Amino acid sequence: MMRSAKTPNIVFVITDQQRHDTVGAAGFDYMKTPNLDRMVREGVCFTHMYVTSPSCAPSRASLFTGLYPHTNGVFRNDERWTHSWVEQLSRAGYRCVNIGKMHTSPFEDSFGFHERHVVENKDRATERLPFYLDNWDKAFWTRGFEKPSRVTYRRREDYRERLGAFVWDLPENLHSDNFVPEMAALWLDRYQGREPFFLQIGIPGPHPPYDPTQDYLDLYEGTPLPEPLRSPEEIARQPAALRALREQHIAVDHDAVVHLPDPTPEQLRRQRAHYYANVSMIDAQMGKLIAALDRRGVLQDTIVIFTSDHGDCLNDHGHSQKWTMYEGSVRVPAIVWAPEQIAGGRKIDDLVALFDFGPTILELAGLEKPRWMEAQSLLPYLLADNVPPRDFVFAEHARDRILSGTEFMTMIRDRRWKLVHFVEHGEGQLFDLALDPGEMSDLWRSPDHQAVKTTLIGEILKWRLRSDVKTQGWVEAVRHDRIRDPETSHQAG
Repeated sequence: MMRSAKTPNIVFVITDQQRHDTVGAAGFDYMKTPNLDRMVREGVCFTHMYVTSPSCAPSRASLFTGLYPHTNGVFRNDERWTHSWVEQLSRAGYRCVNIGKMHTSPFEDSFGFHERHVVENKDRATERLPFYLDNWDKAFWTRGFEKPSRVTYRRREDYRERLGAFVWDLPENLHSDNFVPEMAALWLDRYQGREPFFLQIGIPGPHPPYDPTQDYLDLYEGTPLPEPLRSPEEIARQPAALRALREQHIAVDHDAVVHLPDPTPEQLRRQRAHYYANVSMIDAQMGKLIAALDRRGVLQDTIVIFTSDHGDCLNDHGHSQKWTMYEGSVRVPAIVWAPEQIAGGRKIDDLVALFDFGPTILELAGLEKPRWMEAQSLLPYLLADNVPPRDFVFAEHARDRILSGTEFMTMIRDRRWKLVHFVEHGEGQLFDLALDPGEMSDLWRSPDHQAVKTTLIGEILKWRLRSDVKTQGWVEAVRHDRIRDPETSHQAG
Protein backbone atom coordinates (compact mmCIF):
# COMPACT_ATOMS: atom_id res chain seq x y z
CA MET A 1 0.00 0.00 0.00
CA MET A 2 1.04 3.63 -0.45
CA ARG A 3 2.27 4.95 2.89
CA SER A 4 2.74 8.69 2.27
CA ALA A 5 0.14 11.42 1.79
CA LYS A 6 2.82 13.88 0.59
CA THR A 7 2.98 14.65 -3.13
CA PRO A 8 5.85 12.41 -4.25
CA ASN A 9 8.88 13.29 -6.31
CA ILE A 10 9.18 10.96 -9.29
CA VAL A 11 12.46 9.88 -10.89
CA PHE A 12 11.82 8.11 -14.19
CA VAL A 13 14.92 6.34 -15.56
CA ILE A 14 14.72 5.02 -19.11
CA THR A 15 17.69 3.18 -20.55
CA ASP A 16 18.02 2.59 -24.27
CA GLN A 17 17.73 -0.87 -25.75
CA GLN A 18 17.88 -2.95 -22.55
CA ARG A 19 16.30 -6.38 -22.77
CA HIS A 20 14.28 -7.87 -19.94
CA ASP A 21 16.81 -10.56 -18.93
CA THR A 22 19.46 -8.15 -17.62
CA VAL A 23 18.69 -7.81 -13.90
CA GLY A 24 20.10 -10.44 -11.57
CA ALA A 25 17.32 -10.44 -8.96
CA ALA A 26 14.68 -10.73 -11.68
CA GLY A 27 15.92 -14.28 -12.26
CA PHE A 28 19.09 -13.85 -14.34
CA ASP A 29 21.99 -14.81 -12.11
CA TYR A 30 24.70 -14.11 -14.68
CA MET A 31 24.01 -10.35 -14.33
CA LYS A 32 26.08 -8.20 -11.95
CA THR A 33 23.48 -5.62 -10.91
CA PRO A 34 23.54 -5.10 -7.12
CA ASN A 35 21.65 -1.79 -7.11
CA LEU A 36 18.89 -2.93 -9.45
CA ASP A 37 18.75 -6.15 -7.41
CA ARG A 38 18.07 -4.06 -4.32
CA MET A 39 15.31 -2.22 -6.16
CA VAL A 40 13.72 -5.55 -7.14
CA ARG A 41 13.93 -6.89 -3.59
CA GLU A 42 12.46 -3.73 -2.07
CA GLY A 43 10.15 -2.68 -4.89
CA VAL A 44 7.70 -3.99 -7.45
CA CYS A 45 9.16 -5.78 -10.49
CA PHE A 46 7.03 -6.29 -13.61
CA THR A 47 8.41 -9.39 -15.31
CA HIS A 48 6.29 -9.21 -18.48
CA MET A 49 6.55 -5.60 -19.57
CA TYR A 50 6.11 -5.12 -23.33
CA VAL A 51 6.85 -2.08 -25.46
CA THR A 52 4.24 -0.78 -27.90
CA SER A 53 6.83 -0.42 -30.68
CA PRO A 54 10.32 -1.96 -31.01
CA SER A 55 12.34 1.18 -31.82
CA CYS A 56 13.29 4.37 -30.01
CA ALA A 57 11.03 7.28 -30.96
CA PRO A 58 7.82 5.30 -31.58
CA SER A 59 8.17 3.57 -28.22
CA ARG A 60 8.93 6.82 -26.39
CA ALA A 61 6.23 8.85 -28.12
CA SER A 62 3.76 6.12 -27.21
CA LEU A 63 5.01 6.11 -23.61
CA PHE A 64 4.75 9.90 -23.25
CA THR A 65 1.28 10.14 -24.79
CA GLY A 66 -0.32 6.94 -23.51
CA LEU A 67 -1.33 6.18 -27.09
CA TYR A 68 -0.32 3.58 -29.66
CA PRO A 69 1.72 4.75 -32.67
CA HIS A 70 -1.29 4.31 -34.98
CA THR A 71 -3.03 7.05 -32.98
CA ASN A 72 -0.26 9.55 -32.19
CA GLY A 73 1.29 9.16 -35.65
CA VAL A 74 4.89 8.52 -34.58
CA PHE A 75 6.02 5.35 -36.36
CA ARG A 76 9.73 6.10 -36.81
CA ASN A 77 12.51 8.20 -35.32
CA ASP A 78 12.17 11.39 -37.36
CA GLU A 79 8.41 11.91 -37.05
CA ARG A 80 7.18 14.92 -35.10
CA TRP A 81 5.77 14.65 -31.59
CA THR A 82 2.80 16.84 -30.70
CA HIS A 83 2.15 16.23 -27.01
CA SER A 84 3.38 14.75 -23.74
CA TRP A 85 1.56 14.09 -20.48
CA VAL A 86 4.48 15.85 -18.78
CA GLU A 87 2.50 19.03 -19.54
CA GLN A 88 -0.08 17.92 -16.96
CA LEU A 89 2.60 17.47 -14.30
CA SER A 90 4.00 20.90 -15.08
CA ARG A 91 0.60 22.57 -14.78
CA ALA A 92 0.05 20.77 -11.47
CA GLY A 93 3.12 22.37 -9.90
CA TYR A 94 5.86 19.81 -10.56
CA ARG A 95 9.32 20.96 -11.57
CA CYS A 96 9.80 18.86 -14.71
CA VAL A 97 13.35 18.13 -15.85
CA ASN A 98 14.71 15.90 -18.61
CA ILE A 99 18.37 14.92 -18.57
CA GLY A 100 19.59 12.64 -21.35
CA LYS A 101 17.70 10.97 -24.15
CA MET A 102 14.01 11.20 -24.95
CA HIS A 103 14.35 11.05 -28.76
CA THR A 104 11.72 13.72 -29.26
CA SER A 105 11.24 15.51 -32.55
CA PRO A 106 12.20 18.37 -32.43
CA PHE A 107 15.03 17.34 -30.11
CA GLU A 108 14.79 20.24 -27.63
CA ASP A 109 11.14 21.36 -27.65
CA SER A 110 9.83 21.58 -24.10
CA PHE A 111 7.01 18.97 -24.20
CA GLY A 112 6.07 20.21 -20.73
CA PHE A 113 9.56 20.22 -19.21
CA HIS A 114 10.95 23.31 -17.49
CA GLU A 115 14.50 22.15 -18.24
CA ARG A 116 15.92 19.84 -20.89
CA HIS A 117 19.58 18.85 -20.89
CA VAL A 118 19.53 16.61 -23.95
CA VAL A 119 21.94 13.82 -24.82
CA GLU A 120 20.90 11.79 -27.84
CA ASN A 121 22.23 8.53 -29.31
CA LYS A 122 25.78 7.40 -28.67
CA ASP A 123 26.48 7.24 -32.41
CA ARG A 124 24.93 9.90 -34.67
CA ALA A 125 27.69 9.76 -37.29
CA THR A 126 25.53 9.26 -40.37
CA GLU A 127 24.30 11.76 -42.94
CA ARG A 128 20.77 10.35 -42.69
CA LEU A 129 20.31 11.93 -39.26
CA PRO A 130 19.60 15.66 -38.88
CA PHE A 131 22.48 17.82 -37.68
CA TYR A 132 22.37 18.38 -33.95
CA LEU A 133 24.90 19.22 -31.23
CA ASP A 134 23.77 17.87 -27.87
CA ASN A 135 25.24 18.35 -24.40
CA TRP A 136 27.50 15.34 -24.83
CA ASP A 137 28.97 16.70 -28.10
CA LYS A 138 29.74 19.96 -26.30
CA ALA A 139 31.43 18.11 -23.43
CA PHE A 140 33.76 16.32 -25.86
CA TRP A 141 34.55 19.57 -27.64
CA THR A 142 35.45 21.39 -24.44
CA ARG A 143 37.68 18.51 -23.33
CA GLY A 144 39.43 18.26 -26.71
CA PHE A 145 38.48 14.64 -27.46
CA GLU A 146 36.90 13.12 -30.56
CA LYS A 147 33.58 11.46 -29.72
CA PRO A 148 33.60 7.72 -30.51
CA SER A 149 31.30 6.65 -33.35
CA ARG A 150 31.22 4.35 -36.35
CA VAL A 151 33.57 6.87 -37.99
CA THR A 152 36.25 6.44 -35.34
CA TYR A 153 35.74 2.71 -34.82
CA ARG A 154 36.09 2.06 -38.56
CA ARG A 155 39.74 3.02 -38.21
CA ARG A 156 40.36 -0.14 -36.18
CA GLU A 157 41.81 -3.08 -38.07
CA ASP A 158 39.45 -5.43 -36.22
CA TYR A 159 36.34 -3.26 -36.73
CA ARG A 160 34.49 -5.83 -38.85
CA GLU A 161 35.10 -8.60 -36.31
CA ARG A 162 33.78 -6.89 -33.18
CA LEU A 163 29.96 -6.99 -33.63
CA GLY A 164 29.87 -3.48 -32.17
CA ALA A 165 31.75 -4.48 -28.98
CA PHE A 166 34.55 -2.12 -27.94
CA VAL A 167 36.24 -1.04 -24.70
CA TRP A 168 35.86 2.60 -23.63
CA ASP A 169 39.35 4.10 -23.31
CA LEU A 170 38.52 7.79 -22.83
CA PRO A 171 37.88 9.47 -19.44
CA GLU A 172 35.20 7.49 -17.62
CA ASN A 173 33.11 10.57 -16.83
CA LEU A 174 32.72 11.20 -20.56
CA HIS A 175 31.02 7.87 -21.14
CA SER A 176 27.36 8.57 -21.89
CA ASP A 177 26.14 6.02 -19.33
CA ASN A 178 28.10 7.92 -16.66
CA PHE A 179 27.75 11.44 -18.06
CA VAL A 180 23.93 11.51 -18.08
CA PRO A 181 23.15 10.08 -14.62
CA GLU A 182 25.99 12.07 -13.04
CA MET A 183 24.49 15.24 -14.57
CA ALA A 184 21.18 14.19 -12.98
CA ALA A 185 22.94 13.80 -9.63
CA LEU A 186 24.42 17.28 -10.15
CA TRP A 187 20.90 18.68 -10.66
CA LEU A 188 19.72 16.98 -7.47
CA ASP A 189 22.63 18.52 -5.59
CA ARG A 190 22.28 22.02 -7.06
CA TYR A 191 18.60 22.81 -7.65
CA GLN A 192 17.28 25.01 -4.85
CA GLY A 193 13.52 24.74 -5.43
CA ARG A 194 11.35 22.86 -2.94
CA GLU A 195 8.39 22.00 -5.14
CA PRO A 196 7.89 18.32 -6.06
CA PHE A 197 9.95 17.32 -9.07
CA PHE A 198 9.60 14.95 -12.00
CA LEU A 199 13.11 14.02 -13.14
CA GLN A 200 13.29 11.99 -16.33
CA ILE A 201 16.73 10.49 -16.92
CA GLY A 202 17.39 9.03 -20.37
CA ILE A 203 20.54 6.88 -20.24
CA PRO A 204 21.87 6.20 -23.78
CA GLY A 205 23.16 2.67 -23.03
CA PRO A 206 23.28 -0.24 -23.39
CA HIS A 207 22.40 0.75 -26.98
CA PRO A 208 25.38 0.12 -29.28
CA PRO A 209 28.20 0.67 -29.65
CA TYR A 210 28.55 -1.78 -26.75
CA ASP A 211 31.33 0.13 -25.01
CA PRO A 212 31.88 -0.51 -21.28
CA THR A 213 35.00 0.46 -19.45
CA GLN A 214 37.39 -2.42 -18.80
CA ASP A 215 36.62 -2.72 -15.09
CA TYR A 216 32.98 -3.57 -15.78
CA LEU A 217 33.92 -5.93 -18.59
CA ASP A 218 36.19 -7.73 -16.13
CA LEU A 219 33.12 -8.58 -14.02
CA TYR A 220 32.02 -11.02 -16.72
CA GLU A 221 35.38 -12.66 -17.28
CA GLY A 222 34.84 -16.42 -16.89
CA THR A 223 31.13 -16.04 -16.16
CA PRO A 224 28.88 -18.46 -18.10
CA LEU A 225 26.59 -16.36 -20.31
CA PRO A 226 23.46 -17.39 -22.23
CA GLU A 227 24.04 -18.18 -25.88
CA PRO A 228 21.91 -16.61 -28.61
CA LEU A 229 18.76 -18.48 -29.62
CA ARG A 230 19.42 -19.22 -33.29
CA SER A 231 19.76 -21.94 -35.89
CA PRO A 232 20.29 -21.80 -39.67
CA GLU A 233 17.00 -23.62 -40.25
CA GLU A 234 15.00 -21.23 -38.07
CA ILE A 235 16.57 -18.17 -39.73
CA ALA A 236 15.82 -19.53 -43.21
CA ARG A 237 12.14 -20.05 -42.32
CA GLN A 238 11.56 -16.47 -41.16
CA PRO A 239 9.09 -14.26 -43.05
CA ALA A 240 10.51 -12.34 -46.00
CA ALA A 241 10.38 -9.00 -44.17
CA LEU A 242 12.61 -10.34 -41.39
CA ARG A 243 15.02 -11.99 -43.81
CA ALA A 244 15.29 -8.63 -45.59
CA LEU A 245 15.90 -6.91 -42.25
CA ARG A 246 18.72 -9.33 -41.50
CA GLU A 247 20.30 -8.70 -44.90
CA GLN A 248 20.02 -4.96 -44.30
CA HIS A 249 22.04 -5.28 -41.11
CA ILE A 250 24.64 -7.43 -42.81
CA ALA A 251 25.03 -4.73 -45.49
CA VAL A 252 25.02 -1.62 -43.23
CA ASP A 253 26.96 -1.06 -39.98
CA HIS A 254 24.17 0.64 -38.03
CA ASP A 255 25.47 2.17 -34.77
CA ALA A 256 28.96 0.73 -35.40
CA VAL A 257 27.61 -2.85 -35.35
CA VAL A 258 28.96 -4.92 -38.23
CA HIS A 259 26.42 -7.74 -38.24
CA LEU A 260 27.92 -11.00 -39.49
CA PRO A 261 25.88 -13.84 -41.03
CA ASP A 262 27.78 -16.53 -39.12
CA PRO A 263 29.67 -15.13 -36.11
CA THR A 264 31.83 -17.44 -34.07
CA PRO A 265 30.89 -18.49 -30.52
CA GLU A 266 33.73 -16.29 -29.25
CA GLN A 267 32.34 -13.24 -31.10
CA LEU A 268 28.84 -13.88 -29.81
CA ARG A 269 30.04 -14.21 -26.23
CA ARG A 270 32.15 -11.06 -26.50
CA GLN A 271 29.17 -9.08 -27.78
CA ARG A 272 26.99 -10.22 -24.88
CA ALA A 273 29.70 -9.63 -22.30
CA HIS A 274 30.14 -6.04 -23.48
CA TYR A 275 26.39 -5.47 -23.48
CA TYR A 276 25.96 -6.88 -19.98
CA ALA A 277 28.94 -4.85 -18.76
CA ASN A 278 27.22 -1.71 -20.09
CA VAL A 279 24.21 -2.63 -17.97
CA SER A 280 26.46 -3.08 -14.93
CA MET A 281 27.86 0.42 -15.50
CA ILE A 282 24.30 1.74 -15.50
CA ASP A 283 23.56 -0.24 -12.34
CA ALA A 284 26.44 1.50 -10.55
CA GLN A 285 24.98 4.86 -11.58
CA MET A 286 21.60 3.87 -10.12
CA GLY A 287 23.37 3.51 -6.78
CA LYS A 288 24.81 7.02 -7.17
CA LEU A 289 21.38 8.45 -8.03
CA ILE A 290 19.86 6.89 -4.92
CA ALA A 291 22.72 8.39 -2.90
CA ALA A 292 22.03 11.82 -4.46
CA LEU A 293 18.38 11.58 -3.46
CA ASP A 294 19.50 10.73 0.07
CA ARG A 295 21.89 13.70 0.17
CA ARG A 296 19.05 15.99 -0.88
CA GLY A 297 16.93 14.61 1.96
CA VAL A 298 14.07 13.47 -0.32
CA LEU A 299 14.66 9.73 -0.58
CA GLN A 300 11.65 8.88 1.56
CA ASP A 301 9.43 11.15 -0.57
CA THR A 302 10.57 9.90 -3.97
CA ILE A 303 9.34 7.13 -6.26
CA VAL A 304 11.99 5.73 -8.61
CA ILE A 305 10.92 3.95 -11.80
CA PHE A 306 13.45 2.05 -13.92
CA THR A 307 12.73 0.68 -17.40
CA SER A 308 13.83 0.78 -21.05
CA ASP A 309 12.35 1.79 -24.40
CA HIS A 310 12.87 -1.62 -26.09
CA GLY A 311 15.30 -4.51 -26.09
CA ASP A 312 18.08 -5.93 -28.26
CA CYS A 313 18.11 -9.30 -30.01
CA LEU A 314 21.88 -9.66 -29.52
CA ASN A 315 21.94 -12.17 -32.38
CA ASP A 316 18.90 -14.12 -31.15
CA HIS A 317 17.26 -15.48 -34.30
CA GLY A 318 20.17 -14.08 -36.31
CA HIS A 319 19.08 -10.46 -35.76
CA SER A 320 20.84 -7.29 -34.73
CA GLN A 321 19.38 -4.80 -32.28
CA LYS A 322 15.55 -4.29 -32.41
CA TRP A 323 12.88 -3.89 -35.14
CA THR A 324 11.45 -7.38 -34.56
CA MET A 325 8.74 -8.77 -32.27
CA TYR A 326 10.95 -11.41 -30.66
CA GLU A 327 11.04 -11.37 -26.85
CA GLY A 328 14.56 -9.93 -26.76
CA SER A 329 13.35 -6.95 -28.76
CA VAL A 330 9.92 -6.17 -27.25
CA ARG A 331 10.22 -7.17 -23.57
CA VAL A 332 12.01 -4.87 -21.12
CA PRO A 333 12.85 -4.61 -17.40
CA ALA A 334 10.49 -2.56 -15.24
CA ILE A 335 10.90 -1.76 -11.53
CA VAL A 336 9.05 0.67 -9.26
CA TRP A 337 10.96 1.40 -6.05
CA ALA A 338 9.90 3.50 -3.07
CA PRO A 339 10.47 1.56 0.16
CA GLU A 340 8.87 4.28 2.31
CA GLN A 341 5.73 4.41 0.19
CA ILE A 342 5.15 1.15 -1.71
CA ALA A 343 5.08 -2.35 -0.27
CA GLY A 344 7.96 -4.08 -2.02
CA GLY A 345 9.38 -7.50 -2.62
CA ARG A 346 6.76 -8.33 -5.23
CA LYS A 347 7.11 -9.65 -8.77
CA ILE A 348 4.13 -9.12 -11.09
CA ASP A 349 3.88 -11.69 -13.86
CA ASP A 350 0.78 -10.22 -15.56
CA LEU A 351 1.08 -8.82 -19.07
CA VAL A 352 1.60 -5.05 -18.96
CA ALA A 353 2.69 -2.40 -21.47
CA LEU A 354 5.43 0.22 -21.26
CA PHE A 355 3.07 3.12 -21.98
CA ASP A 356 1.14 2.16 -18.82
CA PHE A 357 3.72 4.20 -16.92
CA GLY A 358 2.09 7.36 -18.29
CA PRO A 359 -1.24 7.13 -16.42
CA THR A 360 0.59 5.51 -13.49
CA ILE A 361 2.80 8.56 -13.03
CA LEU A 362 -0.15 10.94 -13.42
CA GLU A 363 -2.09 9.08 -10.73
CA LEU A 364 0.94 8.91 -8.42
CA ALA A 365 1.01 12.70 -8.73
CA GLY A 366 -2.68 12.90 -7.80
CA LEU A 367 -3.85 13.69 -11.35
CA GLU A 368 -6.44 12.06 -13.59
CA LYS A 369 -5.46 10.52 -16.87
CA PRO A 370 -7.26 11.89 -19.97
CA ARG A 371 -10.27 9.86 -21.08
CA TRP A 372 -8.71 9.22 -24.49
CA MET A 373 -5.55 7.63 -23.11
CA GLU A 374 -5.25 3.98 -24.17
CA ALA A 375 -2.68 3.01 -21.56
CA GLN A 376 -3.83 1.45 -18.29
CA SER A 377 -2.55 2.59 -14.91
CA LEU A 378 -0.33 0.22 -12.95
CA LEU A 379 -1.25 1.94 -9.68
CA PRO A 380 -3.55 -0.92 -8.56
CA TYR A 381 -0.54 -3.24 -8.69
CA LEU A 382 1.48 -0.78 -6.58
CA LEU A 383 -1.38 -0.64 -4.08
CA ALA A 384 -1.29 -4.45 -3.92
CA ASP A 385 -4.90 -4.63 -5.06
CA ASN A 386 -6.42 -7.69 -6.70
CA VAL A 387 -6.01 -6.62 -10.33
CA PRO A 388 -7.86 -8.41 -13.16
CA PRO A 389 -5.12 -9.27 -15.66
CA ARG A 390 -5.44 -8.04 -19.22
CA ASP A 391 -5.94 -10.56 -21.98
CA PHE A 392 -3.48 -9.17 -24.54
CA VAL A 393 -0.60 -6.80 -25.16
CA PHE A 394 0.09 -5.28 -28.59
CA ALA A 395 3.03 -3.76 -30.45
CA GLU A 396 3.35 -2.31 -33.94
CA HIS A 397 5.92 -0.89 -36.33
CA ALA A 398 5.57 0.82 -39.71
CA ARG A 399 7.22 3.08 -42.30
CA ASP A 400 10.71 2.40 -40.99
CA ARG A 401 13.81 2.94 -43.13
CA ILE A 402 15.50 -0.15 -41.73
CA LEU A 403 12.51 -2.48 -41.40
CA SER A 404 11.59 -1.72 -45.01
CA GLY A 405 10.30 -5.14 -46.06
CA THR A 406 6.84 -4.56 -44.62
CA GLU A 407 4.44 -1.62 -44.58
CA PHE A 408 3.05 -2.52 -41.17
CA MET A 409 3.96 -5.18 -38.59
CA THR A 410 1.71 -5.95 -35.61
CA MET A 411 2.21 -8.21 -32.59
CA ILE A 412 -0.46 -9.60 -30.30
CA ARG A 413 0.50 -11.65 -27.26
CA ASP A 414 -1.55 -13.38 -24.59
CA ARG A 415 -0.29 -15.60 -21.78
CA ARG A 416 0.37 -18.49 -24.16
CA TRP A 417 0.43 -17.32 -27.77
CA LYS A 418 2.27 -14.68 -29.76
CA LEU A 419 1.23 -13.78 -33.30
CA VAL A 420 3.07 -11.39 -35.62
CA HIS A 421 1.08 -10.07 -38.59
CA PHE A 422 2.52 -8.46 -41.73
CA VAL A 423 -0.09 -6.42 -43.56
CA GLU A 424 0.84 -6.92 -47.20
CA HIS A 425 1.16 -10.68 -47.61
CA GLY A 426 0.21 -14.02 -46.17
CA GLU A 427 3.34 -14.55 -44.10
CA GLY A 428 3.47 -14.14 -40.36
CA GLN A 429 4.66 -15.77 -37.16
CA LEU A 430 2.86 -17.77 -34.49
CA PHE A 431 4.55 -19.10 -31.36
CA ASP A 432 3.29 -21.24 -28.50
CA LEU A 433 5.29 -19.58 -25.73
CA ALA A 434 4.22 -22.17 -23.17
CA LEU A 435 5.96 -24.93 -25.12
CA ASP A 436 8.44 -22.80 -27.07
CA PRO A 437 9.58 -19.82 -24.96
CA GLY A 438 12.59 -19.35 -27.24
CA GLU A 439 10.33 -18.75 -30.28
CA MET A 440 12.19 -21.29 -32.37
CA SER A 441 9.20 -23.14 -33.85
CA ASP A 442 6.93 -20.97 -36.02
CA LEU A 443 3.41 -22.47 -36.24
CA TRP A 444 2.01 -19.94 -38.74
CA ARG A 445 1.46 -22.58 -41.43
CA SER A 446 0.70 -25.49 -39.11
CA PRO A 447 -2.69 -27.00 -40.04
CA ASP A 448 -3.36 -27.75 -36.38
CA HIS A 449 -3.05 -24.07 -35.40
CA GLN A 450 -5.11 -22.23 -38.00
CA ALA A 451 -7.99 -21.69 -35.59
CA VAL A 452 -5.65 -20.02 -33.06
CA LYS A 453 -4.22 -17.85 -35.82
CA THR A 454 -7.65 -16.77 -37.02
CA THR A 455 -8.78 -15.95 -33.49
CA LEU A 456 -5.72 -13.80 -32.76
CA ILE A 457 -5.96 -11.90 -36.05
CA GLY A 458 -9.59 -11.24 -35.18
CA GLU A 459 -8.48 -9.84 -31.82
CA ILE A 460 -6.15 -7.43 -33.63
CA LEU A 461 -9.15 -6.18 -35.63
CA LYS A 462 -11.21 -5.68 -32.45
CA TRP A 463 -8.34 -3.84 -30.79
CA ARG A 464 -7.92 -1.41 -33.68
CA LEU A 465 -11.64 -0.68 -33.87
CA ARG A 466 -11.90 -0.09 -30.14
CA SER A 467 -8.79 2.07 -30.30
CA ASP A 468 -10.46 4.45 -32.76
CA VAL A 469 -13.43 4.90 -30.45
CA LYS A 470 -11.32 5.25 -27.30
CA THR A 471 -9.06 7.93 -28.78
CA GLN A 472 -11.70 10.11 -30.39
CA GLY A 473 -11.09 12.81 -27.78
CA TRP A 474 -7.39 12.92 -28.65
CA VAL A 475 -8.16 13.32 -32.35
CA GLU A 476 -10.59 16.16 -31.66
CA ALA A 477 -8.20 17.91 -29.29
CA VAL A 478 -5.33 17.77 -31.80
CA ARG A 479 -7.57 18.90 -34.65
CA HIS A 480 -8.59 22.02 -32.73
CA ASP A 481 -5.16 22.56 -31.11
CA ARG A 482 -6.66 22.12 -27.65
CA ILE A 483 -4.42 19.37 -26.33
CA ARG A 484 -2.67 21.67 -23.84
CA ASP A 485 -5.93 22.93 -22.32
CA PRO A 486 -7.12 20.38 -19.73
CA GLU A 487 -10.71 21.63 -19.71
CA THR A 488 -11.33 21.59 -23.46
CA SER A 489 -9.38 18.37 -23.84
CA HIS A 490 -11.56 16.80 -21.16
CA GLN A 491 -14.70 17.97 -22.92
CA ALA A 492 -13.46 16.60 -26.22
CA GLY A 493 -12.87 13.22 -24.56
